[in-house]
Amino acid sequence: MSNAVPFETTIHVRDACLCLHAQRAARMLARRFDQALKPAGLTNQQFSLLMALNRPAPPPMAPVATLLGMDRTSLTAALKPLERRGLVEIVGAEADKRQRLLRLTGAGHALLLAALPIWRHEHAAIEAGLDDPDGLRAGLRAIAGAG
Repeated sequence: MSNAVPFETTIHVRDACLCLHAQRAARMLARRFDQALKPAGLTNQQFSLLMALNRPAPPPMAPVATLLGMDRTSLTAALKPLERRGLVEIVGAEADKRQRLLRLTGAGHALLLAALPIWRHEHAAIEAGLDDPDGLRAGLRAIAGAG
């Protein structure tokens, strides 16, 4: 097959591709945090979402979606189970009832507080295995466009 990509190219892409390595690392981190947070009844995505809502004032959907790197449809889907569990409320803004704000409930705050030591422990264990966690964070933020 003369038009086949050489196997050496496959090896090069496997070893060099930033996207592949970021995806693999993200999946492994997600599984690790999912397992760690399971006793709290949360996935890592749910923990991140609850933490993103932990603000002095309920945020609108768009900035939360941007922070989490999600589109609004995916955010809406991720909110539904948290809303059903009574951890999050979607409310209309005072000034414009059409604008939807996301608010942690008392139960949401309590669960986030209970899950935080689990996250801290797991996060510290992961960072302890890295040579330069601050450099890694800076690089990931640069790629994500978050400075």
